[in-house]
Amino acid sequence: MTGPFTVESLSPHRAISQEDDQTDAEAKAQKSSNGQFETTILENLKRAGVQNTVKEERLTFDRLEPYAGTSIHAEGDYTENGSVKSVSVCISPQYGTIGSRLLQEAAKEIIRVFDLLVICGMAFDPHVYEEAKRFPNLNIILPRMNADLSMGDELLKKTGAGNLFTVFGEPDIAIRTPNGDGKLEVEIRGLDIYDPTTGQIRSNTTDDIACWFIDSNYSGNSFIVRHAYFTGADKSYEKLKKTLKAEIDETAWSSLYSTVSRPFDAPEERKIAVKVINHYGDEVLKVCATRNGLNDHN
Repeated sequence: MTGPFTVESLSPHRAISQEDDQTDAEAKAQKSSNGQFETTILENLKRAGVQNTVKEERLTFDRLEPYAGTSIHAEGDYTENGSVKSVSVCISPQYGTIGSRLLQEAAKEIIRVFDLLVICGMAFDPHVYEEAKRFPNLNIILPRMNADLSMGDELLKKTGAGNLFTVFGEPDIAIRTPNGDGKLEVEIRGLDIYDPTTGQIRSNTTDDIACWFIDSNYSGNSFIVRHAYFTGADKSYEKLKKTLKAEIDETAWSSLYSTVSRPFDAPEERKIAVKVINHYGDEVLKVCATRNGLNDHN
């Protein structure tokens, strides 16, 4: 909450000239820059591995080498439960976002060849997580790359290997009709965390969730925030309550800090979308179809 204000920002993107307008020197420089970024990512990925929010749970690579593919940039091996398995790696553009199209191209390129597909990105389209489920015969994980990886090698060496590549779990939600009046209620139970050391998925608490939103009539195209809730173990939003220095409706405030939504009418499209954001700013979208108030997750 605030009064009138302005926002000024420097764009995090850089303009790339069209290939036809580039000189040979510019094209070579661009190609060299892209290659250097990929090399930096692969070197650090091999050294740091992929981890979740638990320090001891890390996917480490026995071998990781460049791969001359279209969407795949590296291939290698890792050990899971005593068995050696194959892995392929796709790296997003340095200033790009991982979208459904890149995931589809990478998955189709290596399906039935590798056991695991790792797609590393600085940022992800929320729909990518749903798209990854369309390949049931392929294990896909989507680690987020730390922004420090965009720095030069000399500066990066000072940051160490911690939290360079992290995976964000899928929300564990339940939809029910609590009062029998046809209205629905959504409960978020936590995040399903992927354990890179075993390949298993387990449920975790809501402590890592900063906020979550509901589109109670999701069209499949645009996500509209119709419900907003804030969670987290440290109750950081209590500080906002104190900062406001105003009379607070305790009932309304408690409904915002909740893992259970307020009741709402069943959606016309019979789809509900839940977006979850963690404390690092990563977000994931889960879409559910509802039939007679029961869960039917896509």
